[in-house]
Amino acid sequence: MSFNQEEQDFLSEESSFDIKSVFPKIIAIWPYILISTFLFLAGSYVYTRMTVPQFKVSGLFYIKDNDKGFSLFEAPTIEGTAKNGLVNEMTIIKSRPIAREALSQLDFGVEYYKRGTFINNEIYGGSPILIEVDWTQPQITGGLLTISWKDKSSYTFTFEEDNYSKYLPDGSRAKLEIIPGPENHAFGEWIQTNNYKIKITNTSAEESGEILVKFRDLESLVQQYASSLQVESIQKEGSILELAINTPNVKKGEVYLNTLMETYLALELEEKNSIATNTVNFIDSQVAGVSDNLQQFENELQSFRSRNKTYNLEAESSQVYGQLTELEAQKRQEEFKRTYYKNLADYLVREQYNDLVVPSGIGIEDPILNSLISNLLELQVEKSRQLATLTEQAPQVNSTNNKIKDLNASIREVLKNVDKNSALLIQDLEKRINEIEGSFRNLPETEQNLIRLERQFTLNESLYNFLMEKRAESAITRASNKAENKIIEPARGGFLVSPIPTRNYSLGIFLGFMLPVLFVLIRELTRTRIEDVVYLEKKLKIPLLSTILYNKKKTNLVVFEQGKSGIAEGFRSLRANIKFLTPKENQLTILVTSTISGEGKTFCAMNLASVYSLTGKKTVLVGCDMRKPKIFEDFKIKNDEGLSTVLSGQADWKSVIKKSGFDNLDILVSGPTPPNPAELLFTKNFENLISELKNTYEIIILDTPPVGLVSETLDLIPHVDISLFVFRQNYSLRTFVDSLNGLKTSKSLRNIYGVFNGVDGSKVTYGYGYTYGYGYGYYEDDKKKSGFFGRKLKG
Repeated sequence: MSFNQEEQDFLSEESSFDIKSVFPKIIAIWPYILISTFLFLAGSYVYTRMTVPQFKVSGLFYIKDNDKGFSLFEAPTIEGTAKNGLVNEMTIIKSRPIAREALSQLDFGVEYYKRGTFINNEIYGGSPILIEVDWTQPQITGGLLTISWKDKSSYTFTFEEDNYSKYLPDGSRAKLEIIPGPENHAFGEWIQTNNYKIKITNTSAEESGEILVKFRDLESLVQQYASSLQVESIQKEGSILELAINTPNVKKGEVYLNTLMETYLALELEEKNSIATNTVNFIDSQVAGVSDNLQQFENELQSFRSRNKTYNLEAESSQVYGQLTELEAQKRQEEFKRTYYKNLADYLVREQYNDLVVPSGIGIEDPILNSLISNLLELQVEKSRQLATLTEQAPQVNSTNNKIKDLNASIREVLKNVDKNSALLIQDLEKRINEIEGSFRNLPETEQNLIRLERQFTLNESLYNFLMEKRAESAITRASNKAENKIIEPARGGFLVSPIPTRNYSLGIFLGFMLPVLFVLIRELTRTRIEDVVYLEKKLKIPLLSTILYNKKKTNLVVFEQGKSGIAEGFRSLRANIKFLTPKENQLTILVTSTISGEGKTFCAMNLASVYSLTGKKTVLVGCDMRKPKIFEDFKIKNDEGLSTVLSGQADWKSVIKKSGFDNLDILVSGPTPPNPAELLFTKNFENLISELKNTYEIIILDTPPVGLVSETLDLIPHVDISLFVFRQNYSLRTFVDSLNGLKTSKSLRNIYGVFNGVDGSKVTYGYGYTYGYGYGYYEDDKKKSGFFGRKLKG
């Protein structure tokens, strides 16, 4: 392989993360994936069974668009008021007052449950017992109670939990400090203690049984149902609402939603009928006195006619009677109006707007006053709706209050004017009546008395008929009123919204599979050390000559002592690959180094020298690492003289060369550590030493210091034929690869190659190329001491 071709093959940049290299690692952890998937699936099953099911129950409700504004006090806006009105109605439907009114009509104060394996199932409408609760007395809430019976006459009352609350009639709560023990009582009797007052009736035919119950006060029910109600418009521009609630009991949810919608309609109708009701009540208060006067004058008229034998008026008397009757009728009408004005003014002063009567309802056709009163009532209704969801301090309520005050002042000013006009009209009528009564005195006394009685009777009769007519009209209006909104579709049984088994199981399988996979991916993305040969191949800009398996032996001389092992075969593979690089070289000098200490450069140098010596080549191993000498320990030789002695001129190299104890292998140890090891390697003596060694030995192996710790190693590279950089699995940092790539590029170094040391043979996934038969157990020396696992691999 030429050096130019070498540069082209290995100087290309690639990503440090290769997804393809992760697949074998994911496949390798398939047992963990299987276990994780099983555990998450089991967890999903338990979660599904232990979660109280929630069903969505819904109904459709129609809200009539109301685009009528308050013409005198509200200017038209760009946005229509219909949409705002719909939003307001949605808020009112969800409000607590509406929920409270609906729940007060339902018997939700006692919840019945059937005991289950994982969860307790609520029963509604089919409970074997019926419990009546006296909420005017203290009651136990907030926990389950057990009622069990073995016959139809008595039952046992047991507290199931450790924490209960006592609900007091004033709405407050207190913690139940002492939990009572089981109590026996008779069915059908009221039981009263300091903690509760209830009556339990057995409504089933079962001789024995058990049921769980929970007492719920109205406020807690209002909080639950008001907060869980969902109100949405089914169309963007429409006014049909979907009312929905999630509930564990479908039938109970249907009953609540239908009652809520009916309650809303009843309250709406009550608001519409309030004006007619006020009118009827006002007329009733006036008609009582008129009725008494009418009865009195009728009796007097009959008595007078009987005494005087006079039943008809003369022509002149009839004319005077007609004029007086007409004027008196007008006067009575104005007096009635002034009575209304006075009552209305009193209501406005006291701000009793709920008692107001619209003038047109009692025959007062004043368009301005009618419009003002109608607007005031509408504002009052709007305020009531706002207070259903807001407080008195809310900006919207304050704005409405200000409008009501302004309108109140305007109405009172109008009342002063109309009352003044009415008083002037009465004065004029009285003057005209007095003038007619002047001619009335010229009639005979009998005629005068008869006219007087008939006039009083007719006036009271006409006023009575007028009031009764208006009362009948108001009563008919009240009877014919109906709610403008309506129920389109009553609530019906819904579908399961939680938990959804298929979704939970799918999520469990997905998480169970993905978590181990994500663990592998994250570990790969955050990995800082070199783990496999694939990474080195892709990132290293120099060729990788061989991989050396991890040495589990106590000795480092594995080639000599374990010659038929996988590690020894790795060094033979390294020797063969070097031969391919320099096939015609009779003499070869090899430098072995690494980035930092601990990567196995000395181990590789010793065993590489060993495999060359076994081929009969005369080999010398030179310990150039004078700071941390190690070679002498493994060969069991002394380090009293060596390279430092030779380079300092204290001895000749031939005199300090030591026999290794193996054929064809000599050792030149580092010698005593000098004060200036770097300077010694840069002297002319070192160059002369290498030249002389080349004349004597075929193979020279230099064990040099790590390049990341000292600088002299780089200066030794020009003196050798091949430089080997050692990387160690799970020890060498990935940044070392980048550092070596930088050195090769910046220093233009040639003949540099990599060796991957300390590879775990049991996890090798790279199938071929650097050693033959990866994994312990393939070679004879590996089989000897592999024990049980070795025999299993062999089989």
